[in-house]
Amino acid sequence: MGFGVFIHRTDSIYDDSPAEQYQFPSQYLSRAQTFVGDWIIYYEPRKVEATRGYFAIAKVERIIPDPSAGGMYLALIEPSSYLDFATPVPFNDASGVMERGVLNEQGRISGRAQSAVRPVSPTDFERIVALGLDESVQILPRIGDISATPQFDEVQAPFVFEETRDRLNYLTSRIVRNRAFRRVILDAYDRRCAVTGLKLINGGGRAEVDAAHIKPVEANGPDIINNGIALSGTAHWMFDRGLISLSDELEILISRHVNDFESVRALVNKNGHALPPQRTSQRPHPHFLSWHRDNCFKQ
Repeated sequence: MGFGVFIHRTDSIYDDSPAEQYQFPSQYLSRAQTFVGDWIIYYEPRKVEATRGYFAIAKVERIIPDPSAGGMYLALIEPSSYLDFATPVPFNDASGVMERGVLNEQGRISGRAQSAVRPVSPTDFERIVALGLDESVQILPRIGDISATPQFDEVQAPFVFEETRDRLNYLTSRIVRNRAFRRVILDAYDRRCAVTGLKLINGGGRAEVDAAHIKPVEANGPDIINNGIALSGTAHWMFDRGLISLSDELEILISRHVNDFESVRALVNKNGHALPPQRTSQRPHPHFLSWHRDNCFKQ
């Protein structure tokens, strides 16, 4: 086992779904097999406009031949292991490149940096993940007293792990994942409820909006931005209980089981559609919206 990097871009020609599978040609098979059972970092190339750099982590569960494309393979991602970084990490900063492993003996960037599937050292992995999950900039919780919450008033421990168990516990911690997911979703929606359009920041600096999973964690919904939406408390309650849902085009659907239909219709955006996130690539994915309509929405 070992850590790796998968290059992925939103306009990829490959059959990629980062939270579920990564497609690659046979030339990378032996290399990719060394990542099975361990973690990889997703990276978007610098030549991509508004690149996210290193933007997520995931755990490779197994590798299989792609049944629909000869000579291609699929790295299947362990369910619920994918996590978008709260803070995407650039390829390099003032201190140099993040992946020291792509440098040659002369300290220059080598051809290894172009390899779509490549190993990454534990030191480089830890450095990138530490920056990606950095909690020095907090989005405060919607409710509760920040001073009474230990994880916010303690100095964050450095992201250093000496044992596999420590690494696994950290990267799979629901507390860590919820914080990162909240940061990603609220940033994408500018801290505004997608259904009501309200952007409320209380006196304590807390955004009165939740980061909601479309397909819930309990149903193996991944912590990927396309499975999330920013919702106010009331909208979140109705969404979770299937009283509202969204079409693939983000039309707000109101259940006939709502006991005060007109009041709910007055609450949602006047145009009848949820506000999209700032980037098209961050929009809710139809796969997750369809799951919500089929499994949660009371039609």
